[in-house]
Amino acid sequence: MPKVPILMPQLGESIAEATVLRLLVEPGATVSADEEIFEVETNKATMGVTTPCGGTVAEILIKEGDNVVVGANMALIEATEEEIERTGSSPLGADGASPTLPTSPESVPQQTASNETSGDVVHFKTQGEYIENSSLKVQPSVRGLPVPVGLKGAHYLSPRMKARMDELGISASDIAAIVGSGAGGRVTIEDLEQFIQYVDEWPSRPASMMRRSVADSMRRSWTRPLASAGRPIYMDPILTHRKNHPHKPGITLYFVRALALAIAEHPEAAGYLVGGRILSPKTIDIGVAVQVADGVMVPVMRRVNEYTLDELIDEYNNLVSQARSRRLKPEAQQGGIATVTNFGGFGLTFASPMPLPSESLILGVGAVSKTPVWSDEVEAFIPVAKANIVTTFDHRVVDGGDIGRLMQRVADFLQRPEYM
Repeated sequence: MPKVPILMPQLGESIAEATVLRLLVEPGATVSADEEIFEVETNKATMGVTTPCGGTVAEILIKEGDNVVVGANMALIEATEEEIERTGSSPLGADGASPTLPTSPESVPQQTASNETSGDVVHFKTQGEYIENSSLKVQPSVRGLPVPVGLKGAHYLSPRMKARMDELGISASDIAAIVGSGAGGRVTIEDLEQFIQYVDEWPSRPASMMRRSVADSMRRSWTRPLASAGRPIYMDPILTHRKNHPHKPGITLYFVRALALAIAEHPEAAGYLVGGRILSPKTIDIGVAVQVADGVMVPVMRRVNEYTLDELIDEYNNLVSQARSRRLKPEAQQGGIATVTNFGGFGLTFASPMPLPSESLILGVGAVSKTPVWSDEVEAFIPVAKANIVTTFDHRVVDGGDIGRLMQRVADFLQRPEYM
């Protein structure tokens, strides 16, 4: 009976591999066409791999925890010729090999990281031959993010050093914390070996694809001159409106809507610098940061300024639910111009959130607390619900005054939620 390969699908435009989380079937199981048989984790979501046709699982070629590149063979299904013809599936060739599988390293997209392990220590490989400011002394508390003591420029990795780093699976950012003993503070092979010996003494675990994705995003975002500004806002109007609303909108949704309306009035605040040009947003699509296991997912709500708060409730609830279950499609996480994150849900009153590399703006919301405020009307202190909002922005694009005006409009809209 012909065998049909189950290949790792292209689960998103920028996704080149995925980690196998669960095998949902065993060899010998009978499956239907489009039945989900594997659960995999990409750097953006947890997704299912389905069968191209019905039949019997003849062989499973992967195991849980494996990293599988796009196009790789994951399993074989025995199917009748009628089923293959009905579903338009492609059986294996006479030589037992699938013509669509990657056959060489050149046919597999270049990865920015791999998960080679050595004992209990996990190493990651990244491409690149230069270390930014590798001759600088770096404070150990910020390993991987150099804090220069003196400016001496970039350093080229010697072929010997680079070969040893490749052998160990060490990246340029991994050795940025080393204070070199060579001339001009240069990191030597001996320094590297001592560093590896030190690192190998620490317990470690493999970083999930989600964690690696977050780490890479934050590293890329940190290359910009980011600044943060904050202010308090009165929360009583929102809390009262939500209490009386039949559908109880999420608190974060109020801020998503208010930010969208404010950006509509001040689009320059969400501009994006490319070369010598500042791009203005074509549509006001706002992301919502959702905490998930070992990372954060950011579903994007489209054209938020064009809909009322009531009209956005279902979309907001659906996106947040999909994100929490790790079933959010990659395209649902793309195209945002700004993000709202509610760190108040974790009891934090103040934080400095980081915008995504593709965005110039993120608005954070702190925990609500009761604060005594003097009232001239009753000539006494009265308890008022307040929270801090914090905006982190790309200082190349806008200045503090621009952000101050934007945040003032956000606060204004939140004081009259019935009109949002």
